[in-house]
Amino acid sequence: MLSAFAGQPRSIFSRIQSDQQSNPKIQIVTSTMVPKVKLGSQGLLVSAQGLGCFGMSGSYGLPKPEPDMIKLIHHAVDSGVTFLDTSDIYGPHTNEILVGKALKENGLREKVQIATKFGVRWIDGKPDVCGDPAYVRSCCEASLKRLDIDCIDLYYAHRIDIRVPIEVTVSLYYIR
Repeated sequence: MLSAFAGQPRSIFSRIQSDQQSNPKIQIVTSTMVPKVKLGSQGLLVSAQGLGCFGMSGSYGLPKPEPDMIKLIHHAVDSGVTFLDTSDIYGPHTNEILVGKALKENGLREKVQIATKFGVRWIDGKPDVCGDPAYVRSCCEASLKRLDIDCIDLYYAHRIDIRVPIEVTVSLYYIR
């Protein structure tokens, strides 16, 4: 079993050896409690293992079936993974919608911390990094709507726009 925290499993998955073969098989462990850690200096408590939702919306090949991905998110949360990571660029936009749908079921929103990102947009088929405060605000409002939540627990820049001082990008003064 993968371990890191005083003998506690680090992952919701553990590797086991078959009795007849040396090839590892994957077994889902549903009783694992994932430790919590403090993230940053403002008291946000998250599971030590997060669920990156990037690949659920077609970033690695075709999009996965939505019911299967919602079930996967629920399984992760039931297993103790409560830190979900998405971005407005994943899909684009469809990943936040997927996560939002998963949050609607079984009171899941109260059990998780949501991280999403801004900063990359497509212009004429090419990615562009943007840290303009008005853009940040519009991205945040759009993410809240797609996720269908009132508050994003961790909102951060996917990429840093070197044309705009970071103090300006993240300043509440500029994005009001």
